[in-house]
Amino acid sequence: MAFLTSLESILSIILIILLGYILKEKKWFDDGFSSNVSRLIMNVALPASIFVSVLKYLTIEKLISLSGGLIYTFLSVIMGYIIAWIMVKILKVKSGRRGTFINTVVNANTIFIGLPLNIALFGNESLPYFLVYYITNTVSTWAFGVILIENDNPEKTKTKKGFNWKKLLPPPLLGFLVALIFLVFKIPVPDFIHSALTYTGNIVTPLSLIYIGIVLSDAGLKSIHFDKDTIFALLGRFIMSPCIMVILIILGTKISGTMPALESKTYIIQASAPALAVLPILANESNGDVKYATNVVTTSTVLFAIVVAVITSLFK
Repeated sequence: MAFLTSLESILSIILIILLGYILKEKKWFDDGFSSNVSRLIMNVALPASIFVSVLKYLTIEKLISLSGGLIYTFLSVIMGYIIAWIMVKILKVKSGRRGTFINTVVNANTIFIGLPLNIALFGNESLPYFLVYYITNTVSTWAFGVILIENDNPEKTKTKKGFNWKKLLPPPLLGFLVALIFLVFKIPVPDFIHSALTYTGNIVTPLSLIYIGIVLSDAGLKSIHFDKDTIFALLGRFIMSPCIMVILIILGTKISGTMPALESKTYIIQASAPALAVLPILANESNGDVKYATNVVTTSTVLFAIVVAVITSLFK
């Protein structure tokens, strides 16, 4: 049952990736299309999506009541970054892949895969616990993860001076911070603006997946492979990340008492979710290894059905 649920959650994603691949093969898109899509998602659609999601799923009361869970999720992310950085050094991951590698290990595809799967497995009552992980994952990705990818630009010149303030507040993080301001001060959003932002934000997932299909077409299906960097990134995502969460939960319950089973299961499932669908876009924006990012996202998404089946069977 768990396998079928996880399989259903990723089949639609694979179909949209396939659509992008087929349309590119049939020459529907010119060479400049993918870079334009990348800019549209990063600077317009993704900030809108995050803004709407925060106002939809969060309240001040929820933030306060669930604050204890943030200790577990933020600690797991911090430990993940440290271990992933050590892995990059030991494995000698080349420039252009390092930021993607670390983000694959640490940050998960919570909204587009993690959320529907969590509801399918545990019901709507698990949503508050999901939100704890979502907050951590969003802050981690857009306040730190994206900076790692930007600073991993292999074409970056050493003579470049000055600080780019736009990198301090990338548009997705800005969308999150603005949403928090609206949330804290209870600023109403007019319905027509909310609807416009919702429609705009809804294009993030399909366009990101179509973009992956386009990159796969450009690289060829034979580009999907399991090289050293991909294998260890997947091991970090599917084994190391959930194991860190399990260890923290065990230690935490010994110190502060028992944790609701639904909460611990939610954290572990979210820690096991596949790589962010926007990683190839982030890599493209920073002149990184887009083929590697695409390979990691595609393989982690396909393998996730097996991973979640194993994890849910261990729950029992």
